Amino acid sequence: MSLYAVGRSLFYTYFKLFNRVEAIGIENVPKEGGIVACSNHISALDPPLLGTMFPRKVHFMAKAELFTIPILKSIIKAMGAFPVRRGMGDKQALRTGLQMVGEQKVIGIFPEGTRSKDGKLQKGLAGSAFFALKSEAKVVPCAIVGSYAPFKKLKIYFGEPVDLEDLKDQKGATQLATDRIMLHIQQLIDQDA
Repeated sequence: MSLYAVGRSLFYTYFKLFNRVEAIGIENVPKEGGIVACSNHISALDPPLLGTMFPRKVHFMAKAELFTIPILKSIIKAMGAFPVRRGMGDKQALRTGLQMVGEQKVIGIFPEGTRSKDGKLQKGLAGSAFFALKSEAKVVPCAIVGSYAPFKKLKIYFGEPVDLEDLKDQKGATQLATDRIMLHIQQLIDQDA
């Protein structure tokens, strides 16, 4: 059994026991093809939750600093993560992400770029839209709703893929696509209200 499978199994057990996690809309996730999974970001536990509950293996962009910690570096690489230098246009990370979706893999992105301090969805950064507009990847909006506090209810919603086809040739397409992705994430959050 791979380290990824072991980690996923352990996190699945943890989230089911301590957070009574419920995944809603799994049928919306395409079974094949490249995917950009875009989620809101409320906790450091979001990547393992999304990676555990998403029906396909998710490769996350992780901040480059994590790859300087010897043991952690080995673990996150085994889990399929790849480094990104935040706050700058990291061309290598963009190339890696494009290559992955081109290989029909799933990359996971938190478009807000950092965790929300108040739990409200923040403005999205352009990375997720870049991958979608430069490839044939489908964008699956995801929303994590609830609390990671022990024995509180936690839900993760998977929406239908966001159609960005009409934006590919438009001026300012990246920002328009980012705004559309964030709108779909917000709609998933709102449906829980």
